[in-house]
Amino acid sequence: MTTLRNTEVELAAFRLRISVAISVILVVFGLLTLRLVWLQIIHHRDYLTQSEENRTSVIPLTPSRGLILDRNGVVLARNYSAYTLEITPSKVKNIEAVIDDLSTFITITPRDRNRFKKLSKDSPKLSSFPIRTRLDANEVARFTAQRYRFTGVEVQARLFRQYPMAEAASHLLGYIGRISEKDALRIEANEEIASNYLGTEYIGKDGLEKRYESVLHGKTGFETVEVSSHGSPIRTLSQTTSLPGNNLILSIDIELQKSIESWYGDNRGALVALDPATGEILAMVSKPNYDPNLFVEGIDVDNWKALNESLDKPLLNRPLAGLYPPGSTYKPFMALAALTLGKRTPEHSIADPGYFMLGTHRFRDDKAGGHGTVNMYRSIVDSCNTYYYVLANDLGVDTIHDFMKPLGFGQITGIDLDGERAGVLPSTDWKRKAYKNISQQKWYAGETISIGIGQGYNSFTMLQLAQATATLANQGIQQSPHLVVATEDSQTNIRIPIVLKPKVDFKFKPEHVETIKRALIGVNIEGTSSGAFRNTPYQAAGKTGTAQAIGIKKDAKYNASKIAERYRDHALYMAFAPADKPKIALAMIVENAGFGAQSAAPIARKIFDYWLIGKREVPAASTTNTINSTVDNLITVRKTSNNSISNKLTTFSDKKQSIPSEIKP
Repeated sequence: MTTLRNTEVELAAFRLRISVAISVILVVFGLLTLRLVWLQIIHHRDYLTQSEENRTSVIPLTPSRGLILDRNGVVLARNYSAYTLEITPSKVKNIEAVIDDLSTFITITPRDRNRFKKLSKDSPKLSSFPIRTRLDANEVARFTAQRYRFTGVEVQARLFRQYPMAEAASHLLGYIGRISEKDALRIEANEEIASNYLGTEYIGKDGLEKRYESVLHGKTGFETVEVSSHGSPIRTLSQTTSLPGNNLILSIDIELQKSIESWYGDNRGALVALDPATGEILAMVSKPNYDPNLFVEGIDVDNWKALNESLDKPLLNRPLAGLYPPGSTYKPFMALAALTLGKRTPEHSIADPGYFMLGTHRFRDDKAGGHGTVNMYRSIVDSCNTYYYVLANDLGVDTIHDFMKPLGFGQITGIDLDGERAGVLPSTDWKRKAYKNISQQKWYAGETISIGIGQGYNSFTMLQLAQATATLANQGIQQSPHLVVATEDSQTNIRIPIVLKPKVDFKFKPEHVETIKRALIGVNIEGTSSGAFRNTPYQAAGKTGTAQAIGIKKDAKYNASKIAERYRDHALYMAFAPADKPKIALAMIVENAGFGAQSAAPIARKIFDYWLIGKREVPAASTTNTINSTVDNLITVRKTSNNSISNKLTTFSDKKQSIPSEIKP
């Protein structure tokens, strides 16, 4: 009995265990079924998409950047292909050890290491980063033989930007650099361009490269590739070809540009030469300049420090942002204002005793004893300060301001470059806004006097002076100054002209303009710049100027030999030629070089000889030219149907610039 009872108990317990097991199995299978329904039915589309993404990879195809060419087809910015050694951090366990191993047969400098760390830290979205750029054939061969040892390390063919002219025209060309975190955020915020920069590592940072980034960049293509479970490509499923950027056709003549830069020598200064009839800029010089090639891969700290901390300020685009008093080059425009406003006639004369008295204050003329009897012609030819002291006093500062403002003085010209400064065209209203202290806001009559000779608060760029000079040369018709004349489709070579702002006609009376022109011709025949323009086969019109860099005491006499070089007067010159039908106008300054007739006018003569009669002077050899002679031999000159595209104060901030984000220390 006992045995039977025990057997029944065991059977009951066994049945219970079976029931529990079956229940557990049913529950588990139920859960699995629910999970299967959840995955395969409810979220079928989501997981199908993920599966497809794991099976395929979309690779952006970076477009080739457009070229920049001068008016004759000379290439100023181009691309070339080179190999880079790149590491994908996500595929490498010990990056430092891998780099050390690579450095045993490929040269990897401390700068390369630092740049790699910076890139991989600041650009997490990129899959691979260069540890070395521009490998030569031997280095590529050595790595290829050892490639099996380095998972996550590859040699890639990349396009690099190059400026074959090195320092020439650097300020107007600008440069490209690696996309910084700030650039990336700006790009991501713009949905229209965000996808077009996928895979792109470089962007325009300065000059035309920055201003015309949308034109030069091109359109990114995409390639869809089927990959294995290990990420290796199997086959291409589809491809959208990238479209190269369009080319920029500039108005400048690079040979003229290079020549002017050489004629400046070691002097600092700025020059703008343009065609008065079209506004096309023929040369735009800022001295000293820099080599934009230094910035392409990220400038090192030593070079950045040398450029940024130099007293010569080579990074400053002087024609665009350097502010200077115009000195006596302002006098022709003062005379034109007097004629236009009916305040003077050409025959009106004054007796110049060598000074002008305002109350008890004596404003001295540049010539002791004065110039005698002076009419408008002699006031310009002899550069008589007293004549313009009297004229400025008669006109008043606000009248001067209202006449000069439309001509562009103290105004943004709208040139196709960023960073232009307006400067100062003084007026009573300007002074009230410029000073917080009420006692300093009052305009005094004595301040107007120095305005008349281009001193005082006057502070303009050479671009503004060049534009005003071109307007005078063009009979009062003002064209918008510009550097780019057309964009060119890099595939079809079809050119599309740039749309310019409408010209402005000031409707000056022809006889008034001719009065000023005759006087400016006289300056080059019998005046201050006659020595520089002796025996020219053309007739040039111009005006020299000398502007103070610092003030001197009332009774002190200026002596350049006793003043530090950086405090000496600036030499200025404005001119156009031929005087009857001008083809070129310019404004220039040679900083701290003294008299315009000695330092500036001779350079202008060489420029006119070059442009008008084809006289070429071989620029003096320089260290930069020697170093870059190999690069210069590679310059490409494209054939064009026309040589001329026309046919188809110093106020510097002492504050150091912050190190740009693209610098890789």
